[in-house]
Amino acid sequence: MSFAPDITETLARARADLRMGVPVVLAGKGGAVLVLAAETLDAQRLADLRALGGAPVLAITARRAETLKARAYDDDLARICLPPDARLDWVLAVADPADDLKTPMKGPLMSARDGDAALHRMAIRLVKTAQLLPAALVLDLPDAGGFARENNLTLVQAALAAPVLEAVSELHPVIAARLPMEAAGAGRLHVFRPEDGGEEHYAIEIGRPSREAPVLARLHSACFTGDVLGSLKCDCGPQLRGALRQMGEEGAGVLLYLNQEGRGIGLANKMRAYSLQDQGFDTVEANHRLGFEDDERDFRIGAQILKAMGFSAVRLLTNNPRKIDMMQANGIEVVERVPLKVGETEHNRGYLATKASKSGHLL
Repeated sequence: MSFAPDITETLARARADLRMGVPVVLAGKGGAVLVLAAETLDAQRLADLRALGGAPVLAITARRAETLKARAYDDDLARICLPPDARLDWVLAVADPADDLKTPMKGPLMSARDGDAALHRMAIRLVKTAQLLPAALVLDLPDAGGFARENNLTLVQAALAAPVLEAVSELHPVIAARLPMEAAGAGRLHVFRPEDGGEEHYAIEIGRPSREAPVLARLHSACFTGDVLGSLKCDCGPQLRGALRQMGEEGAGVLLYLNQEGRGIGLANKMRAYSLQDQGFDTVEANHRLGFEDDERDFRIGAQILKAMGFSAVRLLTNNPRKIDMMQANGIEVVERVPLKVGETEHNRGYLATKASKSGHLL
């Protein structure tokens, strides 16, 4: 019998620690490292890190490194050597592009090129899944277990963590209940909870769709600004209401409401991207300057929910070919793409044009 957390639970604990500014320890074949999220770093912990000696580096993605004109010797990331006199504001300025246009010169930035970057890569993956800026201070440790025990820090074994971080977390149905809506009186809301401690996802079932025929379906990513506040910067709110309305008119359908705000980067980072857009960058450029890819969402979640509900084929309400490819690759047959072109305004015309030209949306 053991009450110790398994690797999935340990990773959930590590993400929570990083969000609070608490370091975690990653241990792998080539050694071990101490990891602190740049976004939640404070001056005292930076001083404590320096007191340990060694050569700390700031791990950033290649996208962020490109903006900073730093060498990404590890292809998908760069290990920026921490200057001896670097203060907290320097670390935050390298991690956060908010003031890039005001203070473009942060260097010269020296990138490490020797040694294995596997643990640095995992550090960035962890802070991303914690919905923080994708930048982490990393310092080599001689004794992972001893250091973690002495400082009461979460210790993550990289060999166990790697497959968990790459896989989509198993989802379990929690509850389903009747929910009459404007779009359809015969509505039902299903709640699914992931094993990894992440946010719950929802399925809105309209009518009683047959499991033996392709169902009219939509994968809708949460958009607090558009769905709730009626933002005119995107077309998410009109798409949500339009999809539900069409399902109500047909008498059957299923809308998956996936908690992947801001194309998977979280609401805070989405607002950072909006702030960069106010500086003149488009959606994709803003994401890249932050250190993210164009789209960080994982639509395997949608395929898993559809299968759990007994669906194997869909008529997919989407303008995004990537959703179709992801469904097909994960065992859900897409027999038809149903266009969903609603919500264009003078405020989001440029946003929609970027989705078409850079993200391949069929608009």
